[in-house]
Amino acid sequence: MFFSGESKLKVPCERFIVIYKIWGSKDESYAMARDICLEQTVEFPGELVPEGLIADNIVGRIESFEPYDSESFKTSISYPAEGTANEFTQFLNIVFGNISLKPGIRVERLELPEVILKSFKGPRFGREGLRELLGVKKRPLLFTALKPLGLTNKELAELAYKFALGGIDIIKDDHGISNQAFSPFEERVKLCSEAVQKANNETGYKSIYMPNITSGSSEVVKRALKAKKLGAGGLLISPGLTGLDIMKDIAEDDHIALPIISHPAFQGSYVMSNNGISHQALFGQIARLAGADATIYPNFGGRFSFTREECVSIAHACEEKIGNLKNIFPCPAGGMSLESIPESLKVYGNDVIFLIGGGLFKHGPDIIENSKYFRSLIEQLSEN
Repeated sequence: MFFSGESKLKVPCERFIVIYKIWGSKDESYAMARDICLEQTVEFPGELVPEGLIADNIVGRIESFEPYDSESFKTSISYPAEGTANEFTQFLNIVFGNISLKPGIRVERLELPEVILKSFKGPRFGREGLRELLGVKKRPLLFTALKPLGLTNKELAELAYKFALGGIDIIKDDHGISNQAFSPFEERVKLCSEAVQKANNETGYKSIYMPNITSGSSEVVKRALKAKKLGAGGLLISPGLTGLDIMKDIAEDDHIALPIISHPAFQGSYVMSNNGISHQALFGQIARLAGADATIYPNFGGRFSFTREECVSIAHACEEKIGNLKNIFPCPAGGMSLESIPESLKVYGNDVIFLIGGGLFKHGPDIIENSKYFRSLIEQLSEN
């Protein structure tokens, strides 16, 4: 015997549930479900797991197992809340750690009790907070990006000014703009923040500029604080690059206290095959746990391959009841055009942020008029 006596660990009985989709025959899928229970907890041969508390409480437990479709099965597996150590990183490790290296497994949904949710403050602003900040009560919010990469900071600031004059609510850096020699971060944030404020003084609008602060772990918080000091109205973060826990820390930092929009760069491989995490879980549930006030993802019908059903699932996860976490905005993007707005409004309703980047430039040579048209189109359609 490798172990003797009963473990003296005291583990609460409360558990959380992860719903997985597993591809394969019934026998193959059930065997994989049993493997998940071990791999995501004790990572130990099942026949050698000590009886008693570890076998009964620490090891994952299959709560349900049923067909999903003709090629796959859905299983609900519960884990002890204590196993997360109240850490976001360890929580994610249990949800999809080692099994992310195995084929044919996808995280579909999370079902979390209060004992887990109390570790998460979630979005600081959420939908209502963003609406109040921007002075927009009912209509969808308007969102665009400063681009293309390679413009000088003065050119980007001039663009930001024109977008704000035209009534765009949120103007962000394109996610590829960082701290390049031709666009140093601090100068860009100062110039673009000032440009948007200048436009607001002329229009009476409350547009905000959101710089991209995505960077290494030793730099990203510094950029967030610097952006706040220089007058930025919010922050753009790519948590697939920085880490979800860093975005969560920034969202919870009272010294920063700015709205955060999550960008999906580097997260595509999670959702693009039979391995990974579902669209709703990654861009909806997990983004909310990590403190995003809005989540960007490719809209259906654009230049990416997300389906209407997948996009609807994200929007649902942005507003479904998850403890006391605030609802957040879905931000369909990725090839959105002015022509796609009417159909998208039918899908999302008014609680959405429409991100149109390159498509806003295509409408005509005058970016201010293009922005005004975008705003008037939204105001007209959202009233009907």
